[in-house]
Amino acid sequence: MTLKTVQLALALSLLTTTLQAQDINLASGSPNAPLEIYADNGIEWQQNQQIIIAQGNAVAKRANVTVNADELRAFYDEGNSARGGETNINRLEALGGVKIVSNTEKVLGDKAVYDLKRAIMVVTGTRPTLYTPDDIISADNSLEYWEEKGQAVARGNATAVRQDRKIRADVIVGLFRKNRSGKSEIHRVNAFGNVIIDTQTEHVTADKAVYNVISGVATLTGAVKIKRGDNLLNGCSATVNLKTNISRLKACAGTKDNRVRGLVLPTAKSVQ
Repeated sequence: MTLKTVQLALALSLLTTTLQAQDINLASGSPNAPLEIYADNGIEWQQNQQIIIAQGNAVAKRANVTVNADELRAFYDEGNSARGGETNINRLEALGGVKIVSNTEKVLGDKAVYDLKRAIMVVTGTRPTLYTPDDIISADNSLEYWEEKGQAVARGNATAVRQDRKIRADVIVGLFRKNRSGKSEIHRVNAFGNVIIDTQTEHVTADKAVYNVISGVATLTGAVKIKRGDNLLNGCSATVNLKTNISRLKACAGTKDNRVRGLVLPTAKSVQ
């Protein structure tokens, strides 16, 4: 069955549970609100396969969350016939030029798959990116959005940026919480594998980092190296304050002399 009417709105129920999470919460933000789907080139309803396909500047909207893409595919199942046979969408796919926006957050990518039963979204393509009012999280491989856990996971050469502060790693996990005004914000960033933090004066590397966004302090562990100019310090853990640019390096536990190792080169004097 093909519906050729332009800008057709479909009021469809989402199969979800009520969860407390960040703002791009298509699955859990408004459990009783319908999902509206629009498209410039029409909407195709494949009843046997239980798929709704919207093509051409396709839009899916629920409450304050809007999904834009070249094509949208909504997979559904029929609810209990005793309750009127509700149509429950359990999976939403967005293909091409994906943009997902809420009142405060935005996600960009080439493809997005939203598992509405598990309240998990996975965005892939060329550098999928999450924008919040204060932070930007992006990666080469994928960006995951976990509503129930309240976290975003960036995989593959991932970065987290706030103002002039930047953390890079193989995997970055941004943890959300509600602030005093009731809006969600990233309060902690966990970084795993090939961690790099650059300050105004230092280049710091480690295996793992936990960054407290509020205090601006990052705690690094595992093969920590702090380089300032030609000087290099090695240890097993360190704290780096990205607000004050003050770093503290600790030695490895169990070493014989329990000391931090460093190479400090003298500054060459100019010849008059």
